[in-house]
Amino acid sequence: MKINCLINQNRLWSVSLIAMLMATTCFGAEPVDVVPVWPSAAPQWDAPTEPESDFTKPTDNQVGGRRLIRLGNVSTPELHVFPAKDENGDPSKTVMVICPGGGFSILAWDLEGTEIAEQLVAGGVTSVVLKYRVPTRSMDPKWKPPVQDIQRSIALIRAGKVTGNAPDQVGVMGFSAGGQAACRAATITERQYKSIDEHDEAIRLPDFACLIYPAWLVKEDSPTELDGFEINENSPPMFLVHGEDDRLTVMNCVTMFTKLHEAGVPSALHVFTGSGHGFGGRMDGRADDLWPELCLRWLRDENLLSGN
Repeated sequence: MKINCLINQNRLWSVSLIAMLMATTCFGAEPVDVVPVWPSAAPQWDAPTEPESDFTKPTDNQVGGRRLIRLGNVSTPELHVFPAKDENGDPSKTVMVICPGGGFSILAWDLEGTEIAEQLVAGGVTSVVLKYRVPTRSMDPKWKPPVQDIQRSIALIRAGKVTGNAPDQVGVMGFSAGGQAACRAATITERQYKSIDEHDEAIRLPDFACLIYPAWLVKEDSPTELDGFEINENSPPMFLVHGEDDRLTVMNCVTMFTKLHEAGVPSALHVFTGSGHGFGGRMDGRADDLWPELCLRWLRDENLLSGN
C-alpha cells in the first residue's frame, strides 16, 4: 500500500508540474526587479557603440511557431529577478542564474531566458536571467566578459543583494554559448576580474550547473577531450541536455558527462533524437519538451532545492 501511495503521489507531482510548465511557457512575464551587475562601468572590453536592440527580422526562423527576441549590443549587464516559493510557501532556498545563448553575438532573450525562468519558478526555483555583455565574439577569449558577469552575479546573489536574502544554493544554467560561459564559471576557480567590493573578495563556484546544448566544450579535432575545462572531484554536479543531431556536436555533453562520472561527480545526461539545436523550453510535442521537468526532478533528487 505504501509503495502504491508513493507511486500515485509521484505521478500526481509529475502531472501537476507538466501542467504548470505548459501553462507558464512564457507569454511575456515581467521580472519583479532588475539589478545592475556592476556598480559603475563593467570591466574593460570591446564595447559596442550602437544601442541595445532586438535584432530579430521578420524573415528569421521561429521556434515553436513563435518569434524570439535576439537581443544585441548589450553593454549594461543586468539581473532580471523572478522569485519563487518552495512547496511550503516559503521563499525558494535555491537561485538559478540563467544565461541565454546566442553565439556570443546576441542573447536569445525570451527563448532561453525569461521563458525558462517562468518554467523554473513554476517548479519552485527562484530564477535570475542574466543579461550579459555581447557581442564578444571577436575578443580573445570571447567568453571572458560573460564569465566576469556570471561570477559577479553569483557573488551578489550569495551576498543577498539580488533576491533579498542569501540563498542556500546558487546554480547556473546556460544555453549554447551561454552554456559554455556557464561551464567556465562552474569550473574556473580564479576570479576573472579585480575585486571591486566586499561581495566578491572570495570566489565561490556555483553549487551546480545545468548545461543545455552547450557549445565548444570539446576540442574540434578530438571531441573526446575537453577544451580547457578542468574537471575533478570538487567540480559541481551538472545536468546536461543535448540533441543527438545538434550541429554543435553532442560530444560537448557526452564528454563532459564522462569526465564528471570518472571524477565521481553526480551528474545527469539526457540526449534527445531529432531535436537539433536551439529548442529552448517551448512545447512542441517532442520528447525534449520534458527536459525542464527532468531538470527539476534532478535538483530535487540531489537535494539542491532544500536548505542546508
